[in-house]
Amino acid sequence: MNPAELCRDIIGWLREEVFSSGGKGAIFGLSGGIDSALVAVLCKKAFDNRCLALIMPCHSLDIDTEDALLLAREFEIPHMVISLDGVFDQMLLSLGEKPEEAGKSLAAANIKPRLRMTALYYHAAKNGYRVIGTGNKSEISIGYFTKYGDAGVDLEPIGDLLKEEVMELSAYLGIPRAITVKEPSGGLWEGQTDEDEIGFSYSELDRYLKGGSIDPAVQKKIVEMQQNSEHKRCMPPIFYKK
Repeated sequence: MNPAELCRDIIGWLREEVFSSGGKGAIFGLSGGIDSALVAVLCKKAFDNRCLALIMPCHSLDIDTEDALLLAREFEIPHMVISLDGVFDQMLLSLGEKPEEAGKSLAAANIKPRLRMTALYYHAAKNGYRVIGTGNKSEISIGYFTKYGDAGVDLEPIGDLLKEEVMELSAYLGIPRAITVKEPSGGLWEGQTDEDEIGFSYSELDRYLKGGSIDPAVQKKIVEMQQNSEHKRCMPPIFYKK
Protein backbone atom coordinates (compact mmCIF):
# COMPACT_ATOMS: atom_id res chain seq x y z
CA MET A 1 0.00 0.00 0.00
CA ASN A 2 1.33 3.39 -1.04
CA PRO A 3 -0.22 5.76 1.55
CA ALA A 4 0.30 8.92 -0.49
CA GLU A 5 -1.45 7.46 -3.53
CA LEU A 6 -4.22 5.95 -1.41
CA CYS A 7 -4.90 9.30 0.29
CA ARG A 8 -4.98 11.05 -3.06
CA ASP A 9 -7.39 8.49 -4.50
CA ILE A 10 -9.77 8.56 -1.52
CA ILE A 11 -9.80 12.36 -1.43
CA GLY A 12 -10.52 12.54 -5.15
CA TRP A 13 -13.25 9.93 -4.83
CA LEU A 14 -14.90 11.80 -1.97
CA ARG A 15 -14.98 15.04 -3.92
CA GLU A 16 -16.37 13.36 -7.02
CA GLU A 17 -19.09 11.46 -5.13
CA VAL A 18 -20.20 14.42 -3.00
CA PHE A 19 -20.19 17.10 -5.69
CA SER A 20 -21.67 14.91 -8.44
CA SER A 21 -24.65 14.17 -6.20
CA GLY A 22 -25.26 17.85 -5.52
CA GLY A 23 -23.62 17.88 -2.09
CA LYS A 24 -21.74 20.90 -0.81
CA GLY A 25 -19.48 19.12 1.67
CA ALA A 26 -19.21 16.32 4.22
CA ILE A 27 -20.43 15.55 7.72
CA PHE A 28 -19.33 12.65 9.89
CA GLY A 29 -19.33 11.39 13.46
CA LEU A 30 -16.08 11.77 15.39
CA SER A 31 -15.89 9.25 18.23
CA GLY A 32 -12.30 9.54 19.41
CA GLY A 33 -11.40 6.24 17.74
CA ILE A 34 -9.01 5.61 14.88
CA ASP A 35 -11.54 4.93 12.11
CA SER A 36 -13.47 8.16 12.56
CA ALA A 37 -10.22 10.06 13.07
CA LEU A 38 -8.94 8.87 9.69
CA VAL A 39 -12.19 9.74 7.95
CA ALA A 40 -12.20 13.17 9.59
CA VAL A 41 -8.71 14.01 8.34
CA LEU A 42 -9.48 12.74 4.83
CA CYS A 43 -12.66 14.84 4.71
CA LYS A 44 -10.79 17.90 5.93
CA LYS A 45 -8.27 17.43 3.13
CA ALA A 46 -11.04 16.89 0.59
CA PHE A 47 -13.35 19.75 1.58
CA ASP A 48 -11.35 22.05 3.86
CA ASN A 49 -13.93 23.96 5.95
CA ARG A 50 -16.89 22.58 4.04
CA CYS A 51 -17.04 19.70 6.47
CA LEU A 52 -18.40 19.18 9.97
CA ALA A 53 -17.51 16.68 12.67
CA LEU A 54 -20.21 15.83 15.19
CA ILE A 55 -18.86 14.61 18.51
CA MET A 56 -21.83 12.85 20.09
CA PRO A 57 -21.12 11.37 23.52
CA CYS A 58 -23.87 9.10 24.79
CA HIS A 59 -22.88 7.98 28.27
CA SER A 60 -19.40 7.74 26.74
CA LEU A 61 -16.01 7.81 28.40
CA ASP A 62 -14.62 11.32 28.87
CA ILE A 63 -11.35 10.25 27.24
CA ASP A 64 -13.16 9.52 23.96
CA THR A 65 -14.61 13.03 23.81
CA GLU A 66 -11.23 14.47 24.75
CA ASP A 67 -9.49 12.52 21.98
CA ALA A 68 -12.11 13.59 19.44
CA LEU A 69 -11.59 17.23 20.42
CA LEU A 70 -7.83 16.76 20.29
CA LEU A 71 -8.03 15.61 16.68
CA ALA A 72 -10.53 18.28 15.63
CA ARG A 73 -8.37 21.05 17.08
CA GLU A 74 -5.06 19.69 15.79
CA PHE A 75 -6.36 19.41 12.21
CA GLU A 76 -8.62 22.50 12.45
CA ILE A 77 -11.75 20.52 11.63
CA PRO A 78 -15.07 22.35 12.14
CA HIS A 79 -16.92 20.51 14.89
CA MET A 80 -19.82 20.45 17.32
CA VAL A 81 -20.29 18.55 20.58
CA ILE A 82 -23.82 17.20 21.01
CA SER A 83 -24.57 15.23 24.16
CA LEU A 84 -27.09 12.45 23.59
CA ASP A 85 -27.23 11.25 27.19
CA GLY A 86 -30.66 12.68 27.93
CA VAL A 87 -32.16 11.68 24.58
CA PHE A 88 -30.94 8.10 25.07
CA ASP A 89 -32.34 7.89 28.60
CA GLN A 90 -35.70 9.31 27.50
CA MET A 91 -35.89 6.89 24.60
CA LEU A 92 -35.38 3.93 26.93
CA LEU A 93 -38.00 5.27 29.34
CA SER A 94 -40.43 5.67 26.43
CA LEU A 95 -39.77 2.03 25.53
CA GLY A 96 -40.56 0.93 29.07
CA GLU A 97 -36.95 0.40 30.12
CA LYS A 98 -34.96 1.92 32.96
CA PRO A 99 -31.69 3.46 31.67
CA GLU A 100 -29.76 2.36 34.74
CA GLU A 101 -30.78 -1.24 34.06
CA ALA A 102 -29.81 -1.29 30.36
CA GLY A 103 -26.36 -2.66 31.23
CA LYS A 104 -24.89 -4.67 28.36
CA SER A 105 -28.13 -5.00 26.44
CA LEU A 106 -27.24 -4.91 22.76
CA ALA A 107 -30.78 -3.81 21.90
CA ALA A 108 -30.33 -0.76 24.11
CA ALA A 109 -26.74 -0.10 23.02
CA ASN A 110 -27.75 -0.05 19.35
CA ILE A 111 -29.98 2.93 20.06
CA LYS A 112 -26.84 5.05 20.47
CA PRO A 113 -25.54 4.83 16.87
CA ARG A 114 -29.10 5.24 15.59
CA LEU A 115 -29.47 8.47 17.52
CA ARG A 116 -26.14 9.61 16.11
CA MET A 117 -27.31 8.78 12.59
CA THR A 118 -30.40 10.96 13.15
CA ALA A 119 -28.27 13.88 14.32
CA LEU A 120 -25.93 13.50 11.35
CA TYR A 121 -28.74 13.56 8.80
CA TYR A 122 -30.37 16.55 10.50
CA HIS A 123 -27.24 18.65 10.16
CA ALA A 124 -26.50 17.18 6.73
CA ALA A 125 -29.88 18.44 5.51
CA LYS A 126 -29.28 21.87 7.04
CA ASN A 127 -25.90 22.26 5.35
CA GLY A 128 -26.41 20.36 2.11
CA TYR A 129 -23.71 17.89 3.16
CA ARG A 130 -23.35 14.16 2.56
CA VAL A 131 -23.04 11.81 5.53
CA ILE A 132 -19.68 10.06 5.46
CA GLY A 133 -19.33 6.67 7.15
CA THR A 134 -16.41 5.39 9.19
CA GLY A 135 -16.73 1.65 8.65
CA ASN A 136 -13.65 -0.33 7.58
CA LYS A 137 -13.53 -3.49 5.45
CA SER A 138 -12.77 -5.80 8.38
CA GLU A 139 -15.82 -4.77 10.39
CA ILE A 140 -18.16 -4.50 7.41
CA SER A 141 -17.23 -8.03 6.30
CA ILE A 142 -18.54 -9.60 9.51
CA GLY A 143 -21.44 -7.23 10.11
CA TYR A 144 -19.81 -5.53 13.08
CA PHE A 145 -21.88 -2.39 12.81
CA THR A 146 -25.39 -1.25 13.65
CA LYS A 147 -27.94 -1.52 10.89
CA TYR A 148 -29.42 1.94 10.26
CA GLY A 149 -26.95 3.26 12.83
CA ASP A 150 -23.29 3.73 11.97
CA ALA A 151 -24.13 1.99 8.67
CA GLY A 152 -26.74 4.66 7.92
CA VAL A 153 -24.50 6.81 5.69
CA ASP A 154 -24.10 8.04 2.13
CA LEU A 155 -20.46 7.10 1.48
CA GLU A 156 -17.89 4.72 3.02
CA PRO A 157 -14.41 6.03 2.08
CA ILE A 158 -12.48 3.47 4.15
CA GLY A 159 -14.88 0.60 3.48
CA ASP A 160 -12.27 -1.24 1.41
CA LEU A 161 -9.46 -0.79 3.95
CA LEU A 162 -8.57 -3.56 6.39
CA LYS A 163 -8.07 -2.51 9.99
CA GLU A 164 -4.30 -2.81 9.57
CA GLU A 165 -4.48 -0.49 6.55
CA VAL A 166 -6.48 2.01 8.58
CA MET A 167 -3.70 2.01 11.15
CA GLU A 168 -1.00 2.44 8.50
CA LEU A 169 -2.78 5.32 6.79
CA SER A 170 -3.52 7.01 10.12
CA ALA A 171 0.15 6.88 11.05
CA TYR A 172 1.08 8.36 7.67
CA LEU A 173 -1.33 11.27 8.18
CA GLY A 174 0.00 12.02 11.64
CA ILE A 175 -3.09 11.17 13.65
CA PRO A 176 -2.17 11.53 17.36
CA ARG A 177 -0.70 8.44 18.98
CA ALA A 178 -3.21 8.75 21.82
CA ILE A 179 -5.85 7.72 19.27
CA THR A 180 -3.92 5.20 17.17
CA VAL A 181 -2.84 3.06 20.14
CA LYS A 182 -6.26 2.94 21.83
CA GLU A 183 -7.91 -0.45 22.11
CA PRO A 184 -10.72 -0.40 19.52
CA SER A 185 -14.14 0.00 21.09
CA GLY A 186 -17.60 0.90 19.88
CA GLY A 187 -18.30 2.49 23.25
CA LEU A 188 -21.48 0.46 23.60
CA TRP A 189 -21.05 0.06 27.35
CA GLU A 190 -18.36 0.60 29.96
CA GLY A 191 -15.38 -1.71 29.42
CA GLN A 192 -16.60 -2.91 26.01
CA THR A 193 -13.90 -3.63 23.42
CA ASP A 194 -14.33 -4.74 19.81
CA GLU A 195 -12.10 -7.79 20.02
CA ASP A 196 -13.70 -9.07 23.24
CA GLU A 197 -17.12 -8.74 21.69
CA ILE A 198 -16.37 -10.40 18.36
CA GLY A 199 -14.27 -13.11 19.99
CA PHE A 200 -11.08 -12.86 17.91
CA SER A 201 -8.45 -10.29 17.03
CA TYR A 202 -8.39 -7.88 14.11
CA SER A 203 -5.08 -9.37 13.04
CA GLU A 204 -6.72 -12.81 12.71
CA LEU A 205 -9.65 -11.33 10.80
CA ASP A 206 -7.40 -9.37 8.45
CA ARG A 207 -5.23 -12.42 7.84
CA TYR A 208 -8.31 -14.44 6.89
CA LEU A 209 -9.64 -11.69 4.58
CA LYS A 210 -6.27 -11.62 2.80
CA GLY A 211 -6.48 -15.39 2.20
CA GLY A 212 -4.13 -16.46 4.97
CA SER A 213 -4.54 -19.42 7.30
CA ILE A 214 -5.87 -18.98 10.83
CA ASP A 215 -7.19 -21.17 13.63
CA PRO A 216 -10.04 -23.30 12.18
CA ALA A 217 -12.32 -22.41 15.10
CA VAL A 218 -11.81 -18.70 14.45
CA GLN A 219 -12.34 -19.19 10.72
CA LYS A 220 -15.62 -21.01 11.41
CA LYS A 221 -16.81 -18.13 13.56
CA ILE A 222 -15.87 -15.54 10.93
CA VAL A 223 -17.75 -17.42 8.22
CA GLU A 224 -20.82 -17.72 10.46
CA MET A 225 -20.73 -14.00 11.22
CA GLN A 226 -20.45 -13.21 7.51
CA GLN A 227 -23.43 -15.39 6.69
CA ASN A 228 -25.59 -14.19 9.55
CA SER A 229 -24.93 -10.53 8.79
CA GLU A 230 -25.47 -10.63 5.04
CA HIS A 231 -28.82 -8.86 5.44
CA LYS A 232 -26.99 -5.87 6.96
CA ARG A 233 -24.96 -5.32 3.79
CA CYS A 234 -27.92 -5.47 1.39
CA MET A 235 -30.88 -3.31 0.60
CA PRO A 236 -34.15 -4.70 2.00
CA PRO A 237 -35.55 -7.47 -0.23
CA ILE A 238 -38.61 -6.43 -2.24
CA PHE A 239 -41.52 -8.73 -2.97
CA TYR A 240 -42.39 -8.45 -6.67
CA LYS A 241 -45.95 -9.30 -7.66
CA LYS A 242 -46.47 -11.76 -10.50
